[in-house]
Amino acid sequence: MELLSDPAVWLGFLTLVLLEIVLGIDNLIFIAILADKLPPEQRDRARIIGLSLALLMRLGLLTIVSWLVTLTTPLFSIGPFPFSGRDIILFLGGIFLLFKSTTELHERLEGKTLAHTQNKAYASFGVVVAQIVVLDAVFSLDAVITAVGMVEHLEVMMAAVVVSIMIMMWASKPLTRFVNAHPTVVVLCLSFLLMIGLSLVSESLGFEIPKGYLYGAIGFSIMIEFFNQLARRNLLKIESAIPLRDRTADAVLRLLGGKQRHGQAEEQEQLELPLEQHGFGVEERNMVSGVLSLGERTIRSIMTTRSDISWVNLDDDPDKIILQLRETPHSLMPVCRTELDNVIGLARTKDLIGDLAATGTINEETSLRQPIILPHSAGVLIAMDILKRSPGQLVLAVDEFGSIHGLLTPIDILEAIAGEFPDEDEQLTVQQEGEDCWRVDGAADLHYLEQVLETHALVSEDAEYTSIAGLLLDRFATFPEVGAALELDGWRYEVAAIDGRRIATVLINRVKPEERQDTEE
Repeated sequence: MELLSDPAVWLGFLTLVLLEIVLGIDNLIFIAILADKLPPEQRDRARIIGLSLALLMRLGLLTIVSWLVTLTTPLFSIGPFPFSGRDIILFLGGIFLLFKSTTELHERLEGKTLAHTQNKAYASFGVVVAQIVVLDAVFSLDAVITAVGMVEHLEVMMAAVVVSIMIMMWASKPLTRFVNAHPTVVVLCLSFLLMIGLSLVSESLGFEIPKGYLYGAIGFSIMIEFFNQLARRNLLKIESAIPLRDRTADAVLRLLGGKQRHGQAEEQEQLELPLEQHGFGVEERNMVSGVLSLGERTIRSIMTTRSDISWVNLDDDPDKIILQLRETPHSLMPVCRTELDNVIGLARTKDLIGDLAATGTINEETSLRQPIILPHSAGVLIAMDILKRSPGQLVLAVDEFGSIHGLLTPIDILEAIAGEFPDEDEQLTVQQEGEDCWRVDGAADLHYLEQVLETHALVSEDAEYTSIAGLLLDRFATFPEVGAALELDGWRYEVAAIDGRRIATVLINRVKPEERQDTEE
């Protein structure tokens, strides 16, 4: 009872508990690293056994504390170095820590090449427990010597050791989970153990390294790692703001050898493999990129624009309509009255020709069908789902005022994935005229143009334009003249032809390095 009423005893008890926990953290971390080598169902048992052995070993050593004091008596000498029992234990323990930490670092940094079909090889439970016993012997000696030096009463020493071990048992599982989830923490802890092993060896040889230096270095490293983990958490928060679909698409494109679609650091781009080392060809990567980007594209970005829509005017002369139908390669066309916005319906070309040949007029009741109307801002996946449930149909894209902006067919969706499939009355919108030289229609899709040029400077998520002409108009801010040009990501875009109020043709050339330098100067 006298001990319980003595404030000095309580102060020594609390201080010793804190020190025992601090001294036991390295032991706990190494037990967590060793336990990770076991099957998941055995890890908790190994941790409990390891800490229980540490408790028993420390209590046993405390009971023979008088004998521990005699361990400082020299037993023999090797040259100028006298060795006591304590020195031998410290030397062997330090060598063991150096060896084990080095092998663990090698295994975790170098790794082992294993086939994916093989099961993970786990260590033997007995071997792991034996290693934990050796560690307990080394770390328990340090903790017991600390206890003997701080507290006079054996009862207080034992109570402090029991409390500290109980706290470590309670914290062992979350600490192990944290360590296993952060490989850099494991490497840092193994580095601490290397430092402690060196300290034990030097102390056994009579060169004692002040503990303040060790604790200062460890504390500084822990502080730096804390900020690293904080920065990593913030980075993960930023990345989580990108939709899962986009992150998955970026990961797949990196595997295929393509660049990421979202802005990443330059060092990540520098890690990409050279083109000749890619396992996928350019066409394959472009097709996969087209599929992955399809979900974020709108009808407007892939539709046939209003100026290119072929349609039938019911007010035209029947002979003129028949001639138009015979010359068109399209099998399905909008039928309108006077203007495109006044759509009556859709009709197959052969039905219209049959009606005109038989009666001279188009039978609106039997030959026409109602078109599918969608806003041009609707997603491509929505339109694709509707087209799958409406075979033989097409989609008319309108704006908020009901004006028709374009037309979407299944072929347009296929072209967004695999490239252009021009009709008989169409030409390729992107034509190569020489090495690194292209002649491009002003209505060329920016996504497709990015694939052809292998650049990522054209498409912008918040841009309202979808064609190269729209990009140039946005950059010039005024309607350009023929010859106006700008440079983006090593390519020069020059207006080659203007048709009325639209940019009809654009010439694209790669800028040579010396020309780029002259431009910058």
